[in-house]
Amino acid sequence: MTYFMTRYDSPIGVLSLVSDGQGLAGLWIEGQKYFAATLSQPPERREDAPGLPEARLWLDRYFAGERPGLEGLSLRPAGSPFRQAVWACLQEIPCGQVTTYGRLAVQTAARLGRSRISAQAVGGAVGHNPISIIVPCHRVVGADGFLTGYAGGLDKKEWLLRHEGVDTGRDALLCRLSRE
Repeated sequence: MTYFMTRYDSPIGVLSLVSDGQGLAGLWIEGQKYFAATLSQPPERREDAPGLPEARLWLDRYFAGERPGLEGLSLRPAGSPFRQAVWACLQEIPCGQVTTYGRLAVQTAARLGRSRISAQAVGGAVGHNPISIIVPCHRVVGADGFLTGYAGGLDKKEWLLRHEGVDTGRDALLCRLSRE
């Protein structure tokens, strides 16, 4: 498979956007853990590959303070059926909201028709999400109200949540989680 990449300058640093020739296969923050881990070969530089112009427009709108939906985006993250299910659940977290790994585990289990899935297994899939920001893994926090685990760095996670209007203080997050 041939991959194509472009760069995007954002308020949180340089982002790498990758197309698989049909849609967006990756969006990584420079220096992110698991950077390009789902790609079978290095991408070629190409600004207009399918999925990239749409992703750039989505990011323009998001960083301008809008809350764009996923309409018009062709998201094509590569991963196991379990990871795909977790990433699909991530896409259901509204902008400006947060959930916990435990709640995400319950939602993923229901999606897969299982009685239970561990929050740790879900956390591993969240951490390996290849389409950061658009597939909002930054909206998952610890049940204790702490910001935990973000492959792009906790400073980026905090910035993204604050950009969406979320008070990232522990007490505020606990209060928010208790209402949901």
